[in-house]
Amino acid sequence: MIDLVLLGCGGNVPMPNRNLSSLFINYRGKKILIDCGEGTQVSMRMKNCGFKDIDLILITHLHGDHIIGLIGLLSTMGNSGKVNDLTIVGPRGIIEAMKAIKVLIEYLPYNLKIIEDPKDTFSLEDHPILKELEISTLELDHSTECLGYSLYFKRTPKFNVQKAKKNNVPQVLWNKLQKTDSIFYDRKMYTSDMVLGGDRKGIKLSFITDTRFLLTIPDFIRDSDLFVCEGMYGDDMDISKAVKNKHMTFNEAASLASLGNVKQLLLTHFSPSLENPHAYLNNATRVFPNTIIGEDRLSLSLNYED
Repeated sequence: MIDLVLLGCGGNVPMPNRNLSSLFINYRGKKILIDCGEGTQVSMRMKNCGFKDIDLILITHLHGDHIIGLIGLLSTMGNSGKVNDLTIVGPRGIIEAMKAIKVLIEYLPYNLKIIEDPKDTFSLEDHPILKELEISTLELDHSTECLGYSLYFKRTPKFNVQKAKKNNVPQVLWNKLQKTDSIFYDRKMYTSDMVLGGDRKGIKLSFITDTRFLLTIPDFIRDSDLFVCEGMYGDDMDISKAVKNKHMTFNEAASLASLGNVKQLLLTHFSPSLENPHAYLNNATRVFPNTIIGEDRLSLSLNYED
């Protein structure tokens, strides 16, 4: 199961009822953030998310409403006792941006690993848990370099008793081979594929903001269990603003969800002028019925299929 909290659903300017862009993900006790706008720490404290075990932060782009919250968060993580490495992924320019941020932070008790503008699907191979996560990126169409993210949480194959017996694997190794690739025991090598069944479907989460409507997005988000997408403007009549400012309307986000065959759409990143996003929900649901309007600190869980 993957637990999520939409920490902030606002765009551009923080509002009394809206923090800026950030999504919190809890995967097997390890924490991931996508974006870190103003108010991220406040929502994390209100939801008891915890700071120490954040090991990965994915930044979509370098506009302030998506990154300014990092300055305080990095310090808080250190003050919370974090000593393990923190990986930050972002578009072109993230290395220079982090150098600037570190000027304002005197000391961190953990190492920062910066990955700039990754082009292919990648994993954190040296991380004991997050190595099971496949991360893909997509270049978006915004007023600055911007990345969309797709996260695939792989699922460990199920233990197969019949297979273990057929391969004459000693019972003392059954549990161990579910957690490691190979074991040399009693002068013989045993591997995990000798006791595990076939692959099982994992969970796919996609996150797209800020951008114009792109025909490359549906394939990128294809079959996502949850598609988190910007809906800067609720009214279809605001399409000219969306084009000018390189954002999307509810209708456009819903069209992407439909074309990508996702299970659920969560709209976020609302314009400060959009006081009541719920009033425009029909502009999305008439295209993609399973749409949710985001709210600060909205919690969701994604479950593996049986």
